[in-house]
Amino acid sequence: MNILVVCGHGLGTSLMMEMSIKSILKDLSVTAEVDHRDLASAGSETADIFIATRDIAEQLQSMGVNGRLVSLDNMVDKAAMKERLATALRELGAL
Repeated sequence: MNILVVCGHGLGTSLMMEMSIKSILKDLSVTAEVDHRDLASAGSETADIFIATRDIAEQLQSMGVNGRLVSLDNMVDKAAMKERLATALRELGAL
């Protein structure tokens, strides 16, 4: 399972979300490789799940990324992040 966290520049926002995602995966007992990228690079990446805030997720969708897209309304709402990630993991048979 590969998870790619995406933000505009691939620096602060995606790194903060990556740390939260890793914590959530540990809570869910799911093993996955988690990395972060900037929007421009993410379009050519392959991942099982792409995670981004709503504005970035819309751009990823228009780019036609290959993977399940998880869109977040708020990058610091860990409860919503866990809920949406768990849904994606269930859909992919990883949970």
